[in-house]
Amino acid sequence: MSVHMKREIDKLKSKLLSLCRVVEESFLQAVKSIKEQNANLAKKVIKADIKIDHMEVDVEEECLKILALYQPVAIDLRFIITALKINNDLERIGDLAVNIAERSQFLADQPKIDVPFDFDRMAVKTQLMLRKSLDALVNMDCKLAHEVCAADDEVDTINRKIYNQVKDNIRSHPEWLESLIHLLSVSRDLERIADHTTNIAEDVIYMAKGEVVRHRTEDYK
Repeated sequence: MSVHMKREIDKLKSKLLSLCRVVEESFLQAVKSIKEQNANLAKKVIKADIKIDHMEVDVEEECLKILALYQPVAIDLRFIITALKINNDLERIGDLAVNIAERSQFLADQPKIDVPFDFDRMAVKTQLMLRKSLDALVNMDCKLAHEVCAADDEVDTINRKIYNQVKDNIRSHPEWLESLIHLLSVSRDLERIADHTTNIAEDVIYMAKGEVVRHRTEDYK
């Protein structure tokens, strides 16, 4: 690897990790806004999405510049391709955090629904998956990446349970309809964030080993 390309790849890594930090913070604040029914906090999450979008474009342009100028091969090429994919997943997680924040703004003005939805456990598991996927990226830790992939089923299970609870409560409490639909959307957004963290973990494995593990669920057991 040339000195110039190494410098550019180091710069790309720094930008990608900066995006990781901003996206993770946005997700944490969105979840907190739901728990606290805090509309002001939700508003900050929505406003911060502009920064995430700009950072995502910056990372993409950096990847394309390296590809065009240096024509990397082998592990360097794998890193650039993976960075492009992870960059996209991070931007989508940012968008989903905004979705949660928008639901939070609505729910902040509504009476609290007395139904024991398992949002806290779902949010904690999703947050842990996101943190592990980013740690796996930083440390090129395939073991940690596999743990993320294996955890996705747990989040899916909680999402299905919440769906059934919402369905039952719509029948018994039709006056809660709008709030219940917003809560269901939050559950769905958390489940999709977990999917994106799984994508990141799978890409880390590809980056480190050159192995494509998508759809190979038996590897996560």
